[in-house]
Amino acid sequence: MKNSNYIKAIGLHILIGIIIYASTSLSKIYFLGILVYFTNQIFKTKPSNRALKVLMACAYVVGAEVLVRMTGGSFLYEASKYAVIVFCFIGLFTIRQRSQPIVYIIYLLLLIPGIFVAAFNVTESTTLRTAITFNLSGPVCLGIVAIFCYKLKVSYNNIQKVFFTMALPLIATTTYLFLFNPSIRDTITGTGSNFAASGGFGPNQVATVLGLGMFVFTVRFFSQSPSMFFKAINVGFFFIMSYRAIITFSRGGVITALFMIAAFVFFYFRKVNVFNKLRISRMLLIFVGVIFSIWLYSSLQTSGFIDKRYANQDALGREKEDITTGRTDLVSFELNEFLNNPFVGIGVGKIKELREKKEGVLAASHNEMSRILSEHGLLGVFALSIMLLTPLILRLRNRSNMFFYSCYLFWLLTINHSSMRIAAPAFLYGLCLLSITYETGKPKNIKDKNGNSKEVRSNN
Repeated sequence: MKNSNYIKAIGLHILIGIIIYASTSLSKIYFLGILVYFTNQIFKTKPSNRALKVLMACAYVVGAEVLVRMTGGSFLYEASKYAVIVFCFIGLFTIRQRSQPIVYIIYLLLLIPGIFVAAFNVTESTTLRTAITFNLSGPVCLGIVAIFCYKLKVSYNNIQKVFFTMALPLIATTTYLFLFNPSIRDTITGTGSNFAASGGFGPNQVATVLGLGMFVFTVRFFSQSPSMFFKAINVGFFFIMSYRAIITFSRGGVITALFMIAAFVFFYFRKVNVFNKLRISRMLLIFVGVIFSIWLYSSLQTSGFIDKRYANQDALGREKEDITTGRTDLVSFELNEFLNNPFVGIGVGKIKELREKKEGVLAASHNEMSRILSEHGLLGVFALSIMLLTPLILRLRNRSNMFFYSCYLFWLLTINHSSMRIAAPAFLYGLCLLSITYETGKPKNIKDKNGNSKEVRSNN
């Protein structure tokens, strides 16, 4: 992307955040515009470039999902996941696939019996269609994205475009959050998750997508900043997104982002030459200083409550017994139901209903791993094994994707604290299946100031 277009794109999305805050009814128009624009972009692009457009379309939807949801822009609650599925299907049917990912087709088939088990155990309190769409839309989205992305070749420059496309609506989201709640001090009442600082929406989901923004602007700071001006812009967005993620008081998204960032810096450092290693080392010192300043600022703005939150303390400084805020008991219940129903599980969407019946607690563990075991039984074990192991086996054969561990860790950590309530884990899982190609620097003949021809080779 040209530097001028980069600035224009950022400015446009700041404006989008302001406009949606001024009138949330425009959020529906925004979401509809996303669907129309990217569908048109995909179909008008020649087949050789269509895969990139599909990835960019999915990335933008993933970045915009939480903003659209919190402002009432979704026509259906799971509309963003459906959009990602549709975009991937367009790609699958209009682009010639070189690899046949049979393993992910098997994964999708393993999810089907759980639907029939749920249908045979319908009660008066069961809304079968809602239970199925809410609990299976995420896993199905993952399967379709995985089929599309499996061994798909994408250049390093193009994957950077995909990440930046995902970050653009996150800029709009951050703008909206600042307008919705400009002063965090007025909303701090304890160390629990802060809905006011999260745009009135789920702090867990807001922190998760802002964590993605933290990661993307870290990548851009280290590898896509051609001048000090752009370094300042990228580290600036990293600062404000980190701050807004931290003050949601939802720890999962922030901690996940830090793991993603650490994985990227490690593998990026290993891949570059000696000169760039020295450059990265200097930038890393600055980056660590920025992280420290973000935490200090967040601590001051929250009067120290954020320190207590991450130290697992309540507002009075007393250590809480359960660092998982009760999720350990919920996960244990789901694992026990798996042991009680080991073959086909209790059926899609039934675990929450069963927990309320047995224990009088209407709550979700937000842990995709224990949920799939309890609701799908041994078939869930096989499905989970496919999800866990297939990317790792692929990585042993092809180590070209320097973003592999960042994307894989995002998926793995997110499904353990936020399940698959948003499309982001499914999409990032797909990205870790990509094969990244790097330009080798083809020789070019150019003329020097004396008119003599010489051969030069570009390096990336």
